[in-house]
Amino acid sequence: MARITITDIARRAGVSTGAVSYALNDRPGVSKETRARILEIAAEMGWQPSSAARSLSGAKTETVGLVLARDPSTLGVESFYMQFIAGIESELQKRSYGLLLQVVPDQDSELRTYRTWRAARRVDGVVLVDPRVDDPRVALLAEEDALPAVVVGDTTLAGGLPNVWTDDAAAIRESVRYLHAAGHRRIARIAGTEGYGHTLIRDEAFDDEVQRLGVHGVVARTDYTPDQGATATRSLLTSGDADRPTAFIYDNDVMALAGLGVAAELGLRVPDDLSIIAWDDSPLCEATFPRLSALSHDVTRFGAHVARRLFDRVDGKPGGSFLDSTPTLRPRGTTAPLRRG
Repeated sequence: MARITITDIARRAGVSTGAVSYALNDRPGVSKETRARILEIAAEMGWQPSSAARSLSGAKTETVGLVLARDPSTLGVESFYMQFIAGIESELQKRSYGLLLQVVPDQDSELRTYRTWRAARRVDGVVLVDPRVDDPRVALLAEEDALPAVVVGDTTLAGGLPNVWTDDAAAIRESVRYLHAAGHRRIARIAGTEGYGHTLIRDEAFDDEVQRLGVHGVVARTDYTPDQGATATRSLLTSGDADRPTAFIYDNDVMALAGLGVAAELGLRVPDDLSIIAWDDSPLCEATFPRLSALSHDVTRFGAHVARRLFDRVDGKPGGSFLDSTPTLRPRGTTAPLRRG
C-alpha cells in the first residue's frame, strides 16, 4: 500500500501543500478551523510521518496524552481519575512535560483522537485507560509507527503493549471471603460498565468465589453514578426475594455512599442489618458516618507509576507488564458480623 503524502492530503482538503505542512507540524500559517480540518482528513486517510523524517527532526512535544471516553458529568463525582491524573502530573512536572487531556463521548471519537495526534505529532506518548476485550484502541496503538503507549489494565487486555495493573481479582476474592467469614450468605456486587475489561475480571472473580464458598451472589449493572448505584441497591433490597442481600460490594466510593443512604431510607442499620464495602479508598470513605469499609490502594501513586513506564517507552526502553498493587480490604464502620434472628 502506497504511503499517504502531504500532496494527497492537500488534494483532498483543497489547500496547498504548504498549508498541510503547517497544520501537520503545528506551526502558524493556517487558521484554527483549517488546521482542524486538515488534521481530521490526514487521520481519516491514515497518514503517518515517516520514521526517517521523525528521526531527523528529533523533536519532542514534551506532552503526553490521555483520552477519557466517558460522560463528563461522571468525572465530577468520581474521585478516581482526579487522583490518577494528579499522580501522572507529579511525574510530568519533573521533566517539565504537560498533559493533554481530552474527554470524548465514545470509543470511535477516541480512536480518531489518537489518529489525529499521530498525524500531527501532538504528543510523545499516550496513556490508555479502561481497556476492553479485543480493544481496537490497543490494536491501533500496536501498529508500526504508532505513538508510544502504556495500557492501564490487566496483561490479558494489553495486546502485548506495556501495561500497569492492579490485581482486582484478588481484591474481590478477599472481600467475598471476609463477608462470608462474617456470616453473610447473600452478597451483592454493584458493578460498573459491563464492557470494561476490569469489570469482567471482577465479575469472574466474584462469581467464582461465591460458587466456591456456596453462597448466593448477585450482580447489578450501573454506569458508576450515585443515582444508578442507589437505584440498583433499592431494587435489590425491596424485591421481597428470600435471597435479599445482607452485604454489598460497590465498584466505587460514590455508589457505596448512595447505598448507605438507601439503607437509611429503608430503615436498615449499617452495619447491623447490612454490610457495605466500597472500591477505591478515597477521602470520602473516611468522611462518612459510619466510615466506609473499602478496598484500598494508592491511586495517586498508581498514576505516577504509569507515567514512569510511559517515559520508559518514550525513551526507547523495552516494555513489560508491571503489577502496581493489590487493593487491600480496610474494614471500618460499614462491615460487621451478620446479626442472627
